[in-house]
Amino acid sequence: MSHRRQFGFSLIELMIAMVLGVLVAAGIVSIFLSTSSSNRAQTQLARLQEEGRFAITRISSDLAAANSQYCTNTGGNAHLGTGGVYIDGLRAPTIYAVGKLMNAMYDLTTPWGASAGGTYPSEPTTAYSLPSFLSMRGYDCTTTACTPVDPSYVGIPAQGTTAGKRVLGSSVITLRYLKPGSGWTIYPSGSASGSTLTTNAADSSLAQINLAPTSTEPPVTNFQPGDLALLANCSSAQVFAITGQGSGTLVPMGVGTTAGYNFALPTGQQGTAAPMLFDLNRDYQTVTYYLEVVPSGDGITTTGALMRRVNGNNASEGGREDELVRGIERLDFKYGVEYPDGTTRFLSAADVDASTSGTPGCTSQVPNPADTIDKGCLWRAVKSIEVDLLMDGQVPLYTLTPGELEYTYATDGLTTPSAPGDAARKVTPAQQGFVNPLLRREFTALVSLRNFNP
Repeated sequence: MSHRRQFGFSLIELMIAMVLGVLVAAGIVSIFLSTSSSNRAQTQLARLQEEGRFAITRISSDLAAANSQYCTNTGGNAHLGTGGVYIDGLRAPTIYAVGKLMNAMYDLTTPWGASAGGTYPSEPTTAYSLPSFLSMRGYDCTTTACTPVDPSYVGIPAQGTTAGKRVLGSSVITLRYLKPGSGWTIYPSGSASGSTLTTNAADSSLAQINLAPTSTEPPVTNFQPGDLALLANCSSAQVFAITGQGSGTLVPMGVGTTAGYNFALPTGQQGTAAPMLFDLNRDYQTVTYYLEVVPSGDGITTTGALMRRVNGNNASEGGREDELVRGIERLDFKYGVEYPDGTTRFLSAADVDASTSGTPGCTSQVPNPADTIDKGCLWRAVKSIEVDLLMDGQVPLYTLTPGELEYTYATDGLTTPSAPGDAARKVTPAQQGFVNPLLRREFTALVSLRNFNP
């Protein structure tokens, strides 16, 4: 009987096999980790691009409507500018209401008389046109201050690095326009349905508004006690105090010199000029954009969120405040003004705000007996606004290389990608309380405004 010899692996062979297995496994893990990291970066970049485009589109939509009124923005006798272009006269609503206009607007940092941003005119004592400085206002901020004033005292958060604060070094803009789809159509006197006007036979002044909403119009209860009426057609607009808010019969207040009265009775707007009635407090809405510090997706770090605030967040007047997009660290605006020679220059908010009737580019020609210098008149002459915002990926990626951390941002004056902490930056992520290992991309848009007087 023969015996076969039994062969096996020696200890050395087993150790070599184990080492080779470990090396192969390490390679597989390394490839997996690299692929996983790359996948996370690509996914985050795709999300960042999508949200950045949405943010730019949302802001641009509101900017394009800045100072838009029913159909009375421009008209009248055109005058010839030095560049050879005829420019229409601006048409601002005539204010008849005594002492109540400022109560009908929100996020207001330009009150009558002396204010933190300089001296504005005293409140008029006769009927006047809506001032240029109430059409819109912007604020440029560093890490320590804002110009022309700090907007936080109207209810917007102060700057800081903790959740709930306004992001350091980010700009703020407030603009106003007539809300699309709002208001009540005024039908000819005697119409079987719809709202109509009644005028005084002696002087054709407005006696009352007979409010009868159609199925597509807001209810009469939209008018809150104390709200002002805005009656407009394609030729003129007038703002006046009324009684009867919340009912179907609105009556202009009488003539007086104390708050709540009118300087004069408004005129009745009949005929073919398509008159409409609006609630000034609710329908001539105020929209403010700013960035707020919020928690990031990892639950540890923070980032910035784009906030859209309507009518001072006053719910009774249709106001609200919404968080639109997270992951925005920087927000800046430059204001394009077309000068009489045809050139366009981009100015800071402080430069626009400091303008007076003698400043080149002020073409508003809006009469206001209390404001002989037309303070801030370039706000009505802004032709376009350049928006610049910086998005981040929200969740830190600690595997990013120094080169992948670099980015450009036009407001910093950097035309080539550079590190987050570059000394040339006007504000760095670290100063804002944000971490460095994040993907960052800049988004820019140039928006033409209806506000501009063509």
